Amino acid sequence: MKGKEFFNNLHRGGKLKLVEPSEEIKGAYIDKSDSFLASAKLLLDNGRLEETVSMAYYSMYYMVIALFFRTGIRCDNHTAAAILLEEIFGIDNSDLTRAKKERIDKQYYVDFAISRLEVQELIETAERFNSMVLDFIERLNSGKVADFRKKTKALLKH
Repeated sequence: MKGKEFFNNLHRGGKLKLVEPSEEIKGAYIDKSDSFLASAKLLLDNGRLEETVSMAYYSMYYMVIALFFRTGIRCDNHTAAAILLEEIFGIDNSDLTRAKKERIDKQYYVDFAISRLEVQELIETAERFNSMVLDFIERLNSGKVADFRKKTKALLKH
């Protein structure tokens, strides 16, 4: 497991912990993900490319948080969320990490080039990613949830 000390530090700081699974919170994050993706499309339609990148990334991130709350994991760290996605759930995190890098580049820096085509492709990636994670959430059963919680608990042992 990557970065056990990293996860333990987050756990000690209250940024990563097991909580009760919540259908209500899961649903709220799915709605938030959908809203951010719709906002990304509106921004793209209005030529706001930089802002579109942020909205597309957050749409993906919120879908991951929905998965976490479905299984009773609270994670308040973007890097940890990407790692957990792959290491606990076995879901490829490359689209999420690439979108995060693009968001950081576009949100914090000014020395970049950005094209409408690149941003459109990011939205399409977000749509595919969100659909895949939502399908994963919908196929979860109590046994799988227990297994994911067990993996997470083992990760958080000091």
